[in-house]
Formats: sequence, C-alpha cells, structure tokens
Amino acid sequence: MLNAICRQSPTGCKRVVLKPLPKMQRSQSNAGCGPIGLLAGWGDYPLAVADALRRAEYEICCLGVLGHADPRLADVCHHFRWNGLARFGSAVRWFRRHGVHVATMAGKIHKVLLFQRWAWLRNLPDLRAIGLFLPHFLTRRKDCRDDTLLTTVVEGFAKEGIRFVPATDFVPQLLVRPGQLTRRGPTAAQQKDIAFGWRIAKQLGQLDIGQSVAVKNQAVLAVEAIEGTDQCIRRAGELCPSGEFTVVKVAKPQQDMRFDVPTVGLLTLQTMVAAGARVLAIEAGRTIVLDEPAVRHFADQHRLVILALEDV
Repeated sequence: MLNAICRQSPTGCKRVVLKPLPKMQRSQSNAGCGPIGLLAGWGDYPLAVADALRRAEYEICCLGVLGHADPRLADVCHHFRWNGLARFGSAVRWFRRHGVHVATMAGKIHKVLLFQRWAWLRNLPDLRAIGLFLPHFLTRRKDCRDDTLLTTVVEGFAKEGIRFVPATDFVPQLLVRPGQLTRRGPTAAQQKDIAFGWRIAKQLGQLDIGQSVAVKNQAVLAVEAIEGTDQCIRRAGELCPSGEFTVVKVAKPQQDMRFDVPTVGLLTLQTMVAAGARVLAIEAGRTIVLDEPAVRHFADQHRLVILALEDV
C-alpha cells in the first residue's frame, strides 16, 4: 500500500519508545519514492506513524506543530523542524525544499487556542496563511468547524503540489478490530447505554460537534465539543460522582480519514478510572488504539470494559 501511494506521487501513560536515526540517513529501498511529509500534532500517534514509516524505510520529513508535537520526533525523523500553527507558507516551502509530494498528518491540535484573545496574532499567521483562510472566513462566515478548517488546510497544500493521505495508510495495524478487548464484558444495562450513546455520538459527529458522549442509565451526562474527549470524561465524573458510567467514542458518519481520526490510548483509560467511568465503546475499523497490549492490560487491571463495535 505504501509503495502504491508513492508511485502515485509521493501524564503517566506509557510512551512510544523509538530508536533515534542519524539525521541525514536516507532510505535505500524506498529512496525512489521520495520523502514522506509528516505534519505532527499532540500525542503519541505521530510517533507511531514515524515509527511505521521508518520501519518501511521511508525518508521522513516532519514538521512539528509548535506547542503540540513531541520533541522526540526530532530524534526519530530524518528531517525535523518546528512550525507555528498558522505558518502555512513556511510549511509549504520546507516540504518543497525537501522534495515532499505526499504527506500525512497525525496528532491532535488543541482547537481551544483559536478562541483565545488575539489568537491569530499570537500564532503569527504568514501571508500564505492569510491568503488561504481569509477567503474561507469571508465565504463561510467564520466557520471554525474541524472538518472545514482541516479541509481548507489539505486543499491549500494540494494546490502547492503536496497531497495529504490518511496516516492510517501507514499504520493500518492501529485501527482496532471488532470484538471485546477486555476480559470483562458489559452487563445488560451497560449494553443499553452503549446502544443509546452510540446513536447520540453519531448524531454529534454528523453535526461536526464531537465524537464522544458519556451516558448512564440512558441519560446523557456529557458530550464532547471543542474541549476534547478527556475533558468530556472528567466533566461526566464531576456530574456523576457515583461513577459506573459508559463512554462511547465513534467516527463521524462523514469521517475523512486524513484527519481527526478517533484515537484512544492509556491516557484515555487513566482519565476514565479517575472519573469513575466503567465502559468504553469504540468504533471498530475507524478508531486508533495506541499500544493495544498495554491498553488491554491496564483495562483488565482496573476492571474496565472495552468493546470495539462495527455498529449498534
């Protein structure tokens, strides 16, 4: 799959451990495919993608989003540079300078930054970023939904000859398979909550609000919006001190796998334990589970239930 892409044109949670690469070492078997660009946000997912690219012997050119990306990416990618959130022009020039025609993005962008006072001034947009987003905001009346913002970014890169592909093309093994991930299964009441929460979460996704919901006894405790899944879970715990609630996290019905793919890992489970959640239901084939063996072990230790479902 990776070669086919190139031929077309090229806390406390357990961390991903990667062996550093020599800075200028180039891949031999995939040298003819050209380098792969990686636009890295927050979390361990970019490290997992970089590791998969490295194992496939691709040359990795990584732009780490300032204030988001893990500094260790500088040690595991062939080329690395920090880039401001709104420095679109410098990102294009850097990728071009390194011969990048195919790129992928991985990791979370903390969208709340966009709503701080003087956010655009703080993030120092360059001229290309202004030229890219000014028409967007003029025609869409300040549409700051995830899908529209990220689609604008991807389309902007495409106009510059840099095509973005899903990161899951490089790490398909991280997409969870259907089934029960834990020793414990759901009770009849929890199954009803999963079915109820699934419908709510899918409707939230359809409206591009969020991907997660916390429920108990078929009542909605909290829904995810701009704050992210972990904050949604914490809020549910505050509103339901007795705990024992269910968290459902799904892909949007119109999910673009190039960005914003639902992701869970040890940090998600640690947040659930602290808040008193008991069950996690995720969408099979469309959700990334980071370090699945460790996730299974932690869940069993804390008597959690995790199910990966294709539909409910």
